[in-house]
Amino acid sequence: SATISREVMDISWVYQRDPVEIVVRPVQENRPKISQYRLKVDMGGKVDLLAAILEREHLDRVIVFCNTKNTTDRITGLLRMRGIAAQCIHGDLGQKVREKVLSFFRAGQLRVLVATDIAARGLDIEELSYVFNYNLSEVPETYIHRIGRTGRAGRGGTAISFCDYGEMPMLKDIEKLLKKPIPRRAHDYPMEVFEVPVKDAKGRVVNPEDAEARQAAREKHAAQRKQAAEKAAEKAAQPLDAPADPAPGR
Repeated sequence: SATISREVMDISWVYQRDPVEIVVRPVQENRPKISQYRLKVDMGGKVDLLAAILEREHLDRVIVFCNTKNTTDRITGLLRMRGIAAQCIHGDLGQKVREKVLSFFRAGQLRVLVATDIAARGLDIEELSYVFNYNLSEVPETYIHRIGRTGRAGRGGTAISFCDYGEMPMLKDIEKLLKKPIPRRAHDYPMEVFEVPVKDAKGRVVNPEDAEARQAAREKHAAQRKQAAEKAAEKAAQPLDAPADPAPGR
């Protein structure tokens, strides 16, 4: 496994007889020739910042990593609204769909590929110069594998990570793994919110934009139900049509 944890290795040494560990490539060796930067930005400003970098630096083919499937769908839609050719891949998409999207991306017909970690495992794209971490991963080793999508075959690459206030602990864990700080890069969307984001019962961060969208959907459905109820009440209040006059002679 490329991401086998130390805990799993400890178990293997306890329950296996004479186990042997073979390390093909240590995690640290994935870093050469990859320029890494972190940009402190609020969650609400990440899409605008991403679009600004894509336009200012004229980037043609990049991968944007997100932590959830819902985020990949939302970011893809917002980029499209800005006129940026983007498509997403995640675990809910069928294999044929993912292969089709990847073929478009490899052919240069897609400018941005938004992906989750699971969907992008083993992904090998030639001449991929930029990787974005829209969300920082809670697993530091995952960061290494994400940025390893660029800088392939001895080529250079750039990894840019967006970090909001709630992701600062994740950033510290990543820098601890790297054994050095990730350089900070200035931009036009500085962090202004210094509060830990709200989380749901399962410990997932509640995205304000998603919450607003759900509230808008609930209000829309409530209005539709109210309108349907009013129409039904109006129809019930209407008098029944009078019976037709009997035919002559009857």
